[in-house]
Amino acid sequence: MGNDMKKIKLDIVGLSYSQTQSGAYALVLGEVSGRRRLPIIIGAFEAQAIAIEIEKMTPSRPLTHDLFKSFAQAYHISVNEIIIYNLVDGIFYAKLICSDGKRSVEIDARTSDAIAVAVRFDCPIYTYEFILSTAGIVIEGNDFVYLENINETTEEKAAAAATTGGYSTLSVDELKTRLQEALSEESYEKAAKIRDELNRRKAS
Repeated sequence: MGNDMKKIKLDIVGLSYSQTQSGAYALVLGEVSGRRRLPIIIGAFEAQAIAIEIEKMTPSRPLTHDLFKSFAQAYHISVNEIIIYNLVDGIFYAKLICSDGKRSVEIDARTSDAIAVAVRFDCPIYTYEFILSTAGIVIEGNDFVYLENINETTEEKAAAAATTGGYSTLSVDELKTRLQEALSEESYEKAAKIRDELNRRKAS
C-alpha cells in the first residue's frame, strides 16, 4: 500500500449552497497540512445538521445526530475519530471509530452523517492519501473560510450527485477550464461534478 494509506487530517473549510436546483450542498473539507480541498456533495438535511452544530444553533428538539450523541453518551461510548476510507464511483465511504473505554469498534456510515457526528463529538476527521490524490482539488492563492447560513425550511431533496450536468459531451481540456472557473466562483458542487467526470474519463 505504501504512502497511499497514509492518514491525512482534514478540517471543515465550508459549506456552500448548491449552484443548481438539485437541493444539494457541497461540504468542503481541506487537508490541515496542505492546499487540497475535498468537496463532497451532500443533501440539504445533512448540510443543515452540520451547519447547526458548527454555528452553535440549538434546534428546539434534538436532530437525529443529536439523538445519536445522547444515546452514545448515555452508554459511555465515545466517537474518537472519523475516517473517510474509500471512494467508489464518486461515492465516499466513511466509518466512525468508537470506544467504550475497553474496546474499539468501527461503524460504517454515510460520509455526511459521519461529519455531522464528528462536529458533535469534536473528534478529528481523517482520510487517506489515495482519496485526496484522486478527488482533491488544489486551491491556489489565499485561503478562505466561509460558512453560509442554511435555511431551516429547505426541503430535503436527494443530493443529485449522480447527474453529470451535461459534462459528458465536453473534452478533457474544456472540463479542466470549467473546473478552474467553478473554483474561482467557489462553486464547489459544480467543481465536484466536473472532477467526477474527469475521473470517469481516466478510469475508462
